[in-house]
Amino acid sequence: MQRRQWLCLALVGFLAGCGSGPGHVKGDTAVTKAPPLAKEDGEIQQVAGEAGSGDYKVKFETSAGNFVVLVHSDWAPLGAERFRELVTEKFYDDCKFFRVVQKPEPFMVQFGINGDPKVMDKWREEKIKDDPVRKSNKKGYITFATSGKNSRTTQVFINYTNNSRLDDMGFAPFGEVIEGMDVVEKLYSVYGEAPSKQQGRIQSEGNKFLEANFPNLDSIKKATIVR
Repeated sequence: MQRRQWLCLALVGFLAGCGSGPGHVKGDTAVTKAPPLAKEDGEIQQVAGEAGSGDYKVKFETSAGNFVVLVHSDWAPLGAERFRELVTEKFYDDCKFFRVVQKPEPFMVQFGINGDPKVMDKWREEKIKDDPVRKSNKKGYITFATSGKNSRTTQVFINYTNNSRLDDMGFAPFGEVIEGMDVVEKLYSVYGEAPSKQQGRIQSEGNKFLEANFPNLDSIKKATIVR
């Protein structure tokens, strides 16, 4: 499943780099289609609303500095609730940013494979159903990775640019970086896609594998829900 998840987002990365629109994917890498976004005067509504009662903030303390994500519960309710659960369980603590794509064009940073294989085993197949795509994948918006219909588990990515081409592929943003986007953009990116092509070993060997083979990757020290 995790390899399929990587293949899905790898395809998206390829499309983004080529500057072409999203196409249909054949075989087991197919991505789910989502309902169209709400439009006004022919344009996708992309303005973030006021924080609602179900919204919450998450502070990420990382090896590169700190950043804060505001999760909007009405953007993608199931994704927002899963993210809250993972942060509360300290799942993201000591996770590596294993896919940081800045070249040839800025794309995204991905994380969400726990450094302890035993912890990852618990969550690997804990899938949640899809949310409709209500917001576009703008710069700074955070979204769950997916390998197809109803396949979201723990991996998320933060958009480095306007990746609206992902919207029709079912990638539903559930929050946005409101502080420290400069930190997100300076995460170590020299390895590019290389670590993400080794997801099988990351899953089975955890941070030991990444530290031995990709020692300069930045990591999350701690993620906490804050007022």
